[in-house]
Amino acid sequence: MSRRGWFLFILVGFLWGIPYLFIKVAVDPLNGFPPAAVVCLRTAIGAAILLPFAIAQKQLIPALRGFKYVAFYALLEMIGPWILIGTAEQKISSGLAGLLVASVPIWATVFASLSGDKTVWHHTRLLGIILGFIGLIAVVGIESITGSADPLSIGMVLVAAIGYSYAVMMVQSALPHVSGIAINAVAMAITAIFYLPFTYLQWPEHQISSGAINAVIGLGVLSTGAAFVAFFALANIIGVARGSLVTYLNTACAVVLGVIILNEPLTFGIVIGLPLVLIGSYLASRKSPVAHS
Repeated sequence: MSRRGWFLFILVGFLWGIPYLFIKVAVDPLNGFPPAAVVCLRTAIGAAILLPFAIAQKQLIPALRGFKYVAFYALLEMIGPWILIGTAEQKISSGLAGLLVASVPIWATVFASLSGDKTVWHHTRLLGIILGFIGLIAVVGIESITGSADPLSIGMVLVAAIGYSYAVMMVQSALPHVSGIAINAVAMAITAIFYLPFTYLQWPEHQISSGAINAVIGLGVLSTGAAFVAFFALANIIGVARGSLVTYLNTACAVVLGVIILNEPLTFGIVIGLPLVLIGSYLASRKSPVAHS
């Protein structure tokens, strides 16, 4: 992978690793927003950022012409997963949820293979996926998955992960000549509109803190708008399946930021697992020769 590719890989990993910090502040029940409002506002901000780029690229009209595919993408990538994961985390730990979402590269590899990409099963990339997944187990802490957990909630998060992995590949296949920026701009607008009634009905009576407001702005600008721009630039370099491997780095980044900013303990699992995550991401993102059938 080129230097630009690695820069984008690390950047996306950071941008999609910090939402956990923002969300914790934004949904504070004492002085924050309800979850539906956070989703609505972050996607509205993200759409406002991306729409001018889509218009400048003359890609907004093509994206709107493929509205049914973009709407389906929004359902699989934004609307559905956030509801499923948010509901599931009422019964399972955030660590377990993060680990389950980290299965995205595995599902993406399966979908890529089914679509004819044989290189995803090269032994080096498979080794990277396996090492990364083992590292994730260590990072989030084995204790997160050894306790009793609600099977339905686990299934909901896995469905969300499958949705994440399929959404990008589906929309790129259906609308190959429409830019990812335009697709996500429209999808974010759809998501914001979808959550608008819930935002109105659940708007809090208490005064919202400046910290919560800043957190939502950070979510919208960094983790929603800028992150999608960077991800699709990365996908253009290394492909969607390997681009999805940034999920591993997301989790590692979230853990490290939690230790540094939230004073969460630096456990033995993190010390052992984090290098495995980084090594796994490197191996799985390497180019491999075309497999022979």
